[in-house]
Amino acid sequence: MNFLRLKALLGAGCFSLALVGAAMHPAHAGGLERGGYDIDLLFDPAPFATEAEATFVMPDRKYKNALGPGGLNLGLGSTADGAEDYWVPRIGAKVQVVQGVDCMVDYSQPWGAHVAPGMWNGAVSNIETDIKSDNYAATCSYKMDAGKGQLRFIGGVFYQEVYGFKESLIALMPVVATGRVDLSSSGWGWRAGVAYEIPEIALRASLVYNSQVKLDNISGTLTTPRGPTGIYGENTSMPDSVELKLQSGIAPGWLAFGSIKWVNWSLLQSVAICPQGSQIIAACFTGSPVEVTSLDLMYRDGWTVSGGIGHKFNDQWSAAGQLSWDRGTSHGYGSQTDTWTLGGGVAYTPKPNIEVRLAGAIGVMTSGHSGIVVGENGYAAGTDASYDFGNDLVTAISGGLKIKF
Repeated sequence: MNFLRLKALLGAGCFSLALVGAAMHPAHAGGLERGGYDIDLLFDPAPFATEAEATFVMPDRKYKNALGPGGLNLGLGSTADGAEDYWVPRIGAKVQVVQGVDCMVDYSQPWGAHVAPGMWNGAVSNIETDIKSDNYAATCSYKMDAGKGQLRFIGGVFYQEVYGFKESLIALMPVVATGRVDLSSSGWGWRAGVAYEIPEIALRASLVYNSQVKLDNISGTLTTPRGPTGIYGENTSMPDSVELKLQSGIAPGWLAFGSIKWVNWSLLQSVAICPQGSQIIAACFTGSPVEVTSLDLMYRDGWTVSGGIGHKFNDQWSAAGQLSWDRGTSHGYGSQTDTWTLGGGVAYTPKPNIEVRLAGAIGVMTSGHSGIVVGENGYAAGTDASYDFGNDLVTAISGGLKIKF
């Protein structure tokens, strides 16, 4: 569902050796990830810095050879569009509270998905799914001298809202009938990490853990031709993650950088949806007698590995290029297979306190097949549709502005 996250350019913050790193980080992460989590602004050496950026992602995933339940041809078409274009915004501000203590607040949209194949042979599984999120975070750090550099301890909290809808075909004869599930939820999370920096050589190593966000208040409405019904969802969580980032100056004007990220997407298998009030009859879980439908994801854990080179041409211009690999979270059900992405970007600094950034990326989403997958609890997802997909392209553009004092 989600096909690419494209970050703007990150300055290395080392001007004494003319090493300004411009690190565009296009990371197509699987699962429901869009913007993910980003605290790079916290490391800006300025007493105050603010930035805003937006990314427009254009995945070109195509379904083919689609069949309905039991391998039947429903006569609705064997091909469909497997992804929709989307925007990913982010805005943040960082301030040096006192010497050695920095704090940052930011708004982002870490999770999301939008697939709208319409009326096709797989319509019993999905006509349209649209999931969105809002994340409000506060993160602080304390740094102290350690050896040749500085050791930084990082901590923060974030409040997250996740919401969306799914439409699917519930009857074809005697008339076409569809059902729609609208759901919303929210929860809190926290982060903790550590970093070590040697500004003179633009060296930075950081390791940050972001906690799960428990969604134990999922509720909404199921709408069918009979009318709306109040529903609630099985308790679940958005995933925790760990990310290791490294960067270092390697020659005058040159910076190397890379990252490894793990996301616990295997948390999300099948989320049961039950009618309000059914709690007095039975608990809501996959296979429960009160379950009316479910949101099937059947993910495995996600891994993203990235590496690149940045170069500063002069005081105004710098650029970077990067190659990323993301292990798809789908493994037999869904279309999130491995993705390879090549990205590049430039940063223009007309004044020392203003930076304008523009980046782009192109990637290949590898081919595969979606069918029946049986989970650890014996539940079989994918019985309502099967389809193939080839090697498809994804492109993205990103722009950003940073102002600091």
